[in-house]
Amino acid sequence: MEKSRLELKVGLFVFIGLALLAVLLIQFSKGTSLFRGTYMLNLHTENVGGLKQRSGVLLSGVQVGSVNNIVLAPDGKSVTVFLKIYSDFPIHSDARFVIEQAGFLGDQFVSIIPLENKGEILTNNSDVTCAVPFNLQEVARDAAGFIKRIDETAKKLDASVAALQQRVLNGETLANFGTSITNLRLFTEQALETVHTINLIVATNSAQVGTAVSNAVLFSADLTRLADSAQSVLDTNAVNIFAATKNVQDATVIFKQLAADLQAGKGLAGTVLQNQELATNIQAIAQNLSVTTSNLNRSGLWGILWSHKPPATNTAAIKKSRP
Repeated sequence: MEKSRLELKVGLFVFIGLALLAVLLIQFSKGTSLFRGTYMLNLHTENVGGLKQRSGVLLSGVQVGSVNNIVLAPDGKSVTVFLKIYSDFPIHSDARFVIEQAGFLGDQFVSIIPLENKGEILTNNSDVTCAVPFNLQEVARDAAGFIKRIDETAKKLDASVAALQQRVLNGETLANFGTSITNLRLFTEQALETVHTINLIVATNSAQVGTAVSNAVLFSADLTRLADSAQSVLDTNAVNIFAATKNVQDATVIFKQLAADLQAGKGLAGTVLQNQELATNIQAIAQNLSVTTSNLNRSGLWGILWSHKPPATNTAAIKKSRP
C-alpha cells in the first residue's frame, strides 16, 4: 500500500515537472504567455517571403506578439497572416505593417511602424494590409538582367564607335580635316592682315575720315532742317493744299461727268460722236480745211484766187446769139 502511494507521488511529481517544462518551452519558443491576454490581427499580403509560424511581431523594435498562423488563399494570389498581439499593446489603424529581416541572412519578422497614432485602435480580428517584403533573389535576378542589358548596350556602343572610326576617322577624312584647318588658318591670317590694313588706312586718313564724318553730320542736320521747313510749309498752307486737293477732286468728278455725257450722246460733241453722217461731214470739212491751209502755205492767197479766176466770155458771140 505504501509502495503504491510512493509510486503515485513520484508519478504526480514527474507530471507536474513535465507540465512546467512544457509551459517553459511554450514561453520561450512562441514568446507568448499563457497567462497574458492577447488579441488577433488578420494581416493580408501578396507574399510573405520567408516568414514562418511563431515568428516575432515587433512594435518599434519591441516584441509585442508572434505569428500564430499563415493561411494561403485558394487562388494562391494572397496570404493571410494571423498575428497574436498582447492586449497591453494597443495599435492604431494608421500604423504601417512591414515584413523585415533580421540582418542579411536572419529570420524574418513582422514590424509594426507607428505613424501619427490618430486612427482608431485595432480590435480583435481587425484586418490590416502589408506590402510585399524585400526579395533578395528577385533583386539579384533583376540586377543580372540589368547587367546583361548594360553589357549588350556596351557592345552596341563599341560597334558604333568602331563604325564611326572606320567611316569618319579614316585617312581621307583626317587629311581633308587637316586641309580645312590649314585653310582656316590662312583665312584667319588674311583677315588679320586686312584688319591691319584698314587700321593703317584709318590712321593715315584720320583727318579725311573726320571731315567725311563731319560732312555726314552736317548733311544730316541739313536734312533735318529741310524736313522741319517742309513740315512748317505744310502746316502753314494746310488749308490751301486742302482746297487745291478738293478742286482737283471736283475737276475729276466734272471730267467723269463730261465723259459720261459724251458716251450718252448729250451736247454737240456727244451728238457728233453718236451721229455717223454728221461725223463723216465734219471729217470731210476738216480734210478740206487741211488741203486749203496746205495750199495757202504753198501758193499764198493771191495764187489761190488767180487759179480760180472765171474764164472770159465772148460778148460778140453772145450778141449774135440773141434774137
